[in-house]
This record gives sequence, C-alpha cells and structure tokens, in this order.
Amino acid sequence: MKAIAYYQSLPINDPQSLQDIELPEPVAGPKDLLVEVRAISVNPVDTKVRQNVQPEGGAAKVLGWDVAGVVKAVGNEVTLFKAGDKVFYAGSIARAGGNSELHVVDERIVGHMPKTLGFAEAAALPLTAITAWELLFDRLQIKESQADLGQTLLIVGAAGGVGSILTQLASQLTGLKVIGTASRPQTADWVRGLGADLVVDHSQPLSEVLKKAGQAQVTHVASLTQTDQHLDQLVEALAPQGKLALIDDPKSLDVTKLKRKSLSLHWEFMYTRSLFETVDMLEQHKLLNRVAGLIDAGTLKTTVGEHFGVINAENLRRAHALLESGKAKGKIVLEGF
Repeated sequence: MKAIAYYQSLPINDPQSLQDIELPEPVAGPKDLLVEVRAISVNPVDTKVRQNVQPEGGAAKVLGWDVAGVVKAVGNEVTLFKAGDKVFYAGSIARAGGNSELHVVDERIVGHMPKTLGFAEAAALPLTAITAWELLFDRLQIKESQADLGQTLLIVGAAGGVGSILTQLASQLTGLKVIGTASRPQTADWVRGLGADLVVDHSQPLSEVLKKAGQAQVTHVASLTQTDQHLDQLVEALAPQGKLALIDDPKSLDVTKLKRKSLSLHWEFMYTRSLFETVDMLEQHKLLNRVAGLIDAGTLKTTVGEHFGVINAENLRRAHALLESGKAKGKIVLEGF
C-alpha cells in the first residue's frame, strides 16, 4: 500500500523529511478495524513527532492522527462497526499513523462519520474535537447546560485547530461567556464567526487587553499555545479559585505562581485513554458519535481551514511547514491517494 513516512528527523524543507513509500498492508487485531483511508488532517503533534522521534532500527515511521474513511474489515471481537461503515477517528500515538492507504485502529476510539460531511471535512474534526471536549467537560468540569452562566472562558489561540472547535463547543453547549484570542484580522474574524463573544489580541499583554475590553478577570482559561510565555498574564487575569487548562508542551512552568489565588491546573492529552487503554476508553467512541450528531444537527461546523490536495509527501511537507510557521487557521486537510 502507499504510505508517507520518514526514516530520520529532518527539517521540513529537506525532501527526505517525508517520503512516498510502499508498505505491507496491515492486519486488524481482535478489537481493530481495518480502514480504507479516504482523507486525513494534519496536527501540531505530527510536526512534533517528526522533529523529535527518531524511527527505531531504520524502520519507516508513518505519522497522521486524523482519519476519515471506510471500514474494509473488522477483528473477531469487534461489535460496534461492520464493513462498509464510514468512520472518523484520531487513532493512537502508540501505533502507526494514518498517512497510508489502509490503517488499523481500535474500535473503542472510532466514531461513525457525520452523515452531512464529506471525508475531507470529517477528517478535520476527531483529534481537535476530542481534545476540546475533554478539556472543557472533563478537565475544567464545565456543565453542558446553562449552569455556568456568568462565568467566563478565555481561549488562548482560538483560531487554531483545537481552538476552532472549543470555541464552538463552549458557545453552543454551555452558559459561559467565550473570549478568544487571535493576533491577525483574518483570524480574529474566523474566531468571531465560530461564536466567540469577544476577541482580544494575544500579541499584547493579555491581562491589559482584557481590562481594556471591560473584562478584568476570567474564571477559566484554556491555554492552547505558548503557555509559558503567557503564564504571568494568565495568572493576573484569572479570578481567585479559577481554573487553568493547557494542552501544549512548555519547557518549564512555575506552578507556584498559582498558589496565591488558589488556582487549579489541568492538563489535557487526548491520547491518554488509548495510550494506557483506560477503563473508560470507550468514551472517545461515544464522544465522536455525539460530535457527529451535533454536526448533522447544524450545532457545530467543520473547522477546515485549507485543503492541500491529494495525500502525498509533497503536500504533507507543505502542511507541516504551514503548521510550523504558526500561521495556520483551522485545520489542513488532504484527500485521496
């Protein structure tokens, strides 16, 4: 089968950083689905793994943790899907990625694809939707109702992949006032279009721009990027006993700064359930089915920012380069081989 992989960590402008190769077709395990990959999307985790993880023993490493496709075959213990089902999922970071014609994935982290979307539009959603959902409802423990009316969520990096779906979830399903950050006019417009009540510029000191906007304090923060750079401003902006959640990888984080206000810290990593095969791993299947229902009902919309064409090494290198530039808006998708 066709696949895109790398053999050593290289800068993305090197033609060998991602290569078109041929690999044997994978075989589904007992709880696995064998999926014909129709579309993928690209996430910051792809660039981080490519830059920092050297393949073992000269083997090819396949990236890609967002897939939409069709089930070709199922393992003998599978109960949730059958051949021919359209599915979408983010996969497991402990297994080969989905940048290949065929892919195997545990059924417990797979959802039925939204009926109203094509494969490319669906592929934009799984990783970011799971991350945003778990961050909002599991980590920050916001209620899916109007119970948190009067409280405020600041989303740092609201125009990115996770921010684009988190802004929608918070504005559509909760009583929170949603404040998104964006540093360019086009990304600010994007965030407003997703339902943010207010957009502020994160290239300026955040506590100051919030005060100027009439929002001196917030009760919750979802810090999706550059948490270490913004930490002092976030602590200043958070109300006493507020909650700070993050998904990025700061080199260091001085959590003693949270003590004076009794702020709580929450880390979200959407691969935790699949990596450790937690007892509640099936929640990601349920979550994705719920997201599909919300998409089909018109409550949420896909977060495709750009379609980069067919799935090949050249187009994936372009996608990685845009993500590494920090200027991506929404999700980058690729479709077909």
